[in-house]
Amino acid sequence: MRVLLTGHQGYLGTVMAPVLAAAGHEVVGLDSGLFADCVLGPAPADPRGHRVDLRDVTAEHVAGVDAVIHLAALSNDPLGSLAPELTYDINHHASVRLARLARDAGVRRFLYASTCSVYGAAGGDELVAEEAPLRPVTPYAESKVRVEDDLHALADTDFTPVYMRNATAFGHSPRLRADIVLNNLVGHALLTGEVLVLSDGTPWRPLVHAADIARAFAAALDAPREAVHDRAFNVGSEVNNVTVAEIAAQVAEAVDGAKVRITGESGADPRSYRVDFSRIRGALPGFDCEWTVKRGALELADAYRTHGLTMAAFKERFTRLAVLRAASEAGTVDDTLRRRG
Repeated sequence: MRVLLTGHQGYLGTVMAPVLAAAGHEVVGLDSGLFADCVLGPAPADPRGHRVDLRDVTAEHVAGVDAVIHLAALSNDPLGSLAPELTYDINHHASVRLARLARDAGVRRFLYASTCSVYGAAGGDELVAEEAPLRPVTPYAESKVRVEDDLHALADTDFTPVYMRNATAFGHSPRLRADIVLNNLVGHALLTGEVLVLSDGTPWRPLVHAADIARAFAAALDAPREAVHDRAFNVGSEVNNVTVAEIAAQVAEAVDGAKVRITGESGADPRSYRVDFSRIRGALPGFDCEWTVKRGALELADAYRTHGLTMAAFKERFTRLAVLRAASEAGTVDDTLRRRG
């Protein structure tokens, strides 16, 4: 297929593009480039693509495309809370507009990167499956719920939306993010000797490696229409349903000499949920996650050492909110986060 991959210069897109290419697909990227320079180690070889803001996509960008994989978003809860109107403008309205353009252009499959955060404060001991009530507690998660609803309304015999509800991502990518839980805890442990947890450590989190997300999308792209049409899939594995305290303990095992410190200073976190991932295994035979949290922590620690991660880069270059603040102060983006020039 000829696949348009939005967010191809992001944390997940940089991992996903070569997986799709290896599966035989022609990949065309689309990215605003806001995080293109957030590279740890050698620069990745990007597919050819469009440098355009998601809000400015036109019919020309989806012409001749067989499928769209839509990753591009303001993918950060703190940023979403800081600028909720931009989160809804980009994550919700621009995403639905892209889907309409794609459908009108004859695109047959639209894989949407949603999130397990849509379950919000699920609570309880039961595993949350795709039919569970959606209880988003942040603008980021709420924007994902709204897009799923609007894509459902667009589904028809010729247009197949698929909602890939990713667990919290982890793992090394050439374009690193240090503001997601495992990546952050490993970096802090390696740089300071301390696994610092600001919450009380009790919330449950489902985690999934970036490479496993890429494999899941590739499998959904190739699956028979009837297996995926207008369906939601939790992307991850039950083995990686862990509490924040358990994540911290595994990081301490992966980073020699690191000690866990749970401060609880940020208070109780309302986001707590354990997730059932059986549907995706049933719909996509042969797919299952290959990465555990412990293996991912070891991979990250090795990559951080190999590529010389510094505290300055950890806090500034690989933290989404810090990158956008620096771009705003430098005048390279405007108040709406559009690139200047």
